Amino acid sequence: METIKLKIDNKEIEVAKGTTVLKAAREYGIEIPTLCYFSIDGMNIENKPGGCRVCVVEIEGRRNLAPACATDCEHGMVIHTHSMRVINARRTVVELILSDHPADCLVCQKAGNCELQDLAQRLGIREIPYKGEQSTYRKDMSPSIVRDVDKCVMCRRCEMMCNEVQSVGALSAINRGFPSVVAPAFEMDLEKSPCTYCGQCVTACPTGALTEVDHTGKVIRALSDPTKTVIVQTAPAVRVALGEEFGTEPGARVTGQMVAALRRLGFNAVFDTDFAADLTIMEEGTELLGRINGFLNGDKSVKLPILTSCCPGWVNFFETNFPDLLDVPSTAKSPQQMFGAIAKTYYADKIGVKREDLVMVSIMPCLAKKYECQRDEFEVNGNPDVDIVLSTRELAALIKQANIDFKNLIAEDFDTPLGESTGAAVIFGVTGGVIEAATRTAYEVFTGKTLEKVDFEEIRGLEGVRSAAIDFDGKLMVKIGIAHGLSNARKLLEDVRAGKSQFHAIEVMACPGGCIGGGGQPYSHGNNFEILKRRSAGLYAEDADKKLRKSHENPYIKKLYEEFLGEPGGHKAHELLHTHYFDKSKKEITLD
Repeated sequence: METIKLKIDNKEIEVAKGTTVLKAAREYGIEIPTLCYFSIDGMNIENKPGGCRVCVVEIEGRRNLAPACATDCEHGMVIHTHSMRVINARRTVVELILSDHPADCLVCQKAGNCELQDLAQRLGIREIPYKGEQSTYRKDMSPSIVRDVDKCVMCRRCEMMCNEVQSVGALSAINRGFPSVVAPAFEMDLEKSPCTYCGQCVTACPTGALTEVDHTGKVIRALSDPTKTVIVQTAPAVRVALGEEFGTEPGARVTGQMVAALRRLGFNAVFDTDFAADLTIMEEGTELLGRINGFLNGDKSVKLPILTSCCPGWVNFFETNFPDLLDVPSTAKSPQQMFGAIAKTYYADKIGVKREDLVMVSIMPCLAKKYECQRDEFEVNGNPDVDIVLSTRELAALIKQANIDFKNLIAEDFDTPLGESTGAAVIFGVTGGVIEAATRTAYEVFTGKTLEKVDFEEIRGLEGVRSAAIDFDGKLMVKIGIAHGLSNARKLLEDVRAGKSQFHAIEVMACPGGCIGGGGQPYSHGNNFEILKRRSAGLYAEDADKKLRKSHENPYIKKLYEEFLGEPGGHKAHELLHTHYFDKSKKEITLD
């Protein structure tokens, strides 16, 4: 490999040919501030438009300052990253950006997590010398995401995430000059666009131009209402990320402290979405084996591969982009919605509370969950199965508002019966986890033998597209496909559409890394790959620590079927735990 030798801030360095000045500097611990640059380390995701000019550096022998993110290193370069000329240019750039930016930091949802605010602080900007016209746009509020485009700085990081990482195509730069902005085509509402509500644009946005719809006020009002019984479920990926908001290391498991905090907030019962993840495996696994057996018996009507259906961002994606394949995904509801359906029937009857007086709150790493719970098919007589969804960030904010000393809480256990789960359910939060959990149960049901080694290492990893073949005791070689990130999912779906797919089952998660990298997780200012790896390791560690690691071994799941549901895939189970999909490829376009 050819290398380049150069000098940055009087430090002799050597890097591979093709390395940008920005990357070279960071490799040697020299920090250059950026705004439009964005990358996810380890996943070959990088945006370097060179548009904001915050990262400019001075290169001896060149007349103009150069953007470090878009300038390749050359032999013999002598670079100054913080000369007075550079600092003056950066200050001017940021002052100009601020001159067209709302000064409502006190009430901005991204206050404290705003990269523009941090830049202004770092550069010592205390006043804005430039006065002139300010951009004014309407605020667009969808079920999950708020677009406050007055705060857009045209970094176009959201556009890169939406188009390149997710291949959704809901956002792009429109107009020219001063009126230019990143928005859906024709400036339509996000709700009318192809948006899947995955929330990756929110994680990429450096300012408050894109944020989640805040539902903490709804939860506070519900907890303050003496006529309501308020219960909560928590998704697996939350427990390995929530602690980051309180100073713990990424991936640290704070399950018990989270339960204790939720009790102190006033919830009447604290349950685990993992219970419903085990339930999902019973239903989805039954459906998978049913299709495989039908295929082996020559039933040509059987649709394979079966696609997982846990991720609402993924569901939105195939409803919009692959409406001709709506009969391919599993009909099983997501764990969140299965939990809500069971809570407002089985559990409500057990505690003697009317459905309309039971408030079901979900804590999710995902912004699409806010949309999912509002879908018409997930309600009964106008009453939703899940009433309110909070992101991991929103839960952290609520805990802080309540002045709870999170780090020093003594760990507590989930309530029963809907708080018990197996290790298989825990790994739902990481890419590959759902299909690994399903494989553990499907193997034993199909072969009639005990699975001794439950860790399917061949399924695990953070590559965007993976495949594995699992030997079901010599009786069947089950071929599995796995994708995370919607652009990767598109590749697999194109093969299914073309009849080229050789898989029996495909797991898809919309976000990089799966739920651990969800749009509602703590901001990592670049969704650092190392953070995803550590969150993933935390979930696998919790799985390994569980006494029961196969969903069908959960005694409370067995009891639920005996007392209430009947059998997996049966009439009542299908009525409560399964759903159907819609063609959303032709949305009505409304312009404002």
